[in-house]
Amino acid sequence: MFYSICYDIRDDRERTPGLINVLKDFGERVWFSVFEANPPPEERERLKTRALKVLDQGEDSLRICRICAARASRVEDPGQETLAQGREVIVI
Repeated sequence: MFYSICYDIRDDRERTPGLINVLKDFGERVWFSVFEANPPPEERERLKTRALKVLDQGEDSLRICRICAARASRVEDPGQETLAQGREVIVI
């Protein structure tokens, strides 16, 4: 299953670098605070565990959105000249 992972962090200098490093281990950064990934279920749980160690759960936000194949096939991205190698580009 394909996922779009978005975050919002109150104190960028303190926590953003740590979260970015976690997310890079699982997917690809497509916008400043958006990653796309296709991890198997056990890796998705590991991603959440690692991310929660970095985030301040009282102030920060992390959303992991599952994208089904039917919706992914309807996505248009007119701003991209080419799609990323070997994956679908998902825009929510």
